Amino acid sequence: MSLDSVQLSPQHQLNPLHPQPRVIQCRPGCGACCIAPSISSSIPGMPGGKPAGQRCVQLDESNRCRLFGLPQRPDVCLAFGADYELCGDSDQQALQLIAALELGTADSGVD
Repeated sequence: MSLDSVQLSPQHQLNPLHPQPRVIQCRPGCGACCIAPSISSSIPGMPGGKPAGQRCVQLDESNRCRLFGLPQRPDVCLAFGADYELCGDSDQQALQLIAALELGTADSGVD
């Protein structure tokens, strides 16, 4: 997935001041949170983390985390919670929304 091609519908423009995220149940087999964002912390099998848009090696063929519920699961993954503003209505929309957040928060390298 190219992060350069991310386009959001008006109802999914990221709003950091949104007063109340709508918490939703994670969609089994989605895997967007394990593909779209960069992860800088070590992941078993990926000691340097992973770049945005790359599948985590811990995702199985059904897009389920092999580390879910295990103590080896990284803190960043434990802290992630699904909500409508981030996950939208479909797996594809979740990929787009998380990729847009990644672009909006990526270090530009400019101080």
